[in-house]
Amino acid sequence: MLRRAAAGLLLVGLAVGVWMLWPRGDPGGQADVTLLEVAPTTTTTSLVTTTTAVTTTSLDDHVVKTVEEAEAILRELWFGWFEGIYNQDEDRIREVVATEAFLDNARAAFGTMGFAKEPEPSDIIISELEILRSDEECLVLWSFVDASSLLGDDGAKQGVDVLRRVDDSWRMATAWVYKEDLWAQDCESILEPPS
Repeated sequence: MLRRAAAGLLLVGLAVGVWMLWPRGDPGGQADVTLLEVAPTTTTTSLVTTTTAVTTTSLDDHVVKTVEEAEAILRELWFGWFEGIYNQDEDRIREVVATEAFLDNARAAFGTMGFAKEPEPSDIIISELEILRSDEECLVLWSFVDASSLLGDDGAKQGVDVLRRVDDSWRMATAWVYKEDLWAQDCESILEPPS
């Protein structure tokens, strides 16, 4: 009985550690990209005319420009994280993480992270948000995230979240405790999403 209690406390400590100090994954980056869409060639038999259209589409719509947009993205990711852990749903976690390390952390928290209630998006309070970097492939945010209504006194953290683009959506790649940490390398290295 005492061994189970000690093991349970160790797992809770691990979950809190995961929440407070996210491990670094193997994220990566890409240079600016412009997509070319080529419309099919059409031929009219009466005039024998051939038309080929080329459309250029920029990925600028992925660039987060406002704190409000960044806050909405971050809240959605943290909600997905907590919802996935609460329901022990690996597929839900895969929707919000960009690295195998984050997926492993979620698996470790399944059944050990104590929730006061079922997560809702309104349970994630984000303040002091600052955009440290924003481009097509990498979004780096400094913020204070408070989920104490879900997790109690240990449910708040301040730090840097590095988000990367995977399948046309932002996902959590790494986290740092201090704004001055070496997060820039996380935007430049090769990203290997969880399998």
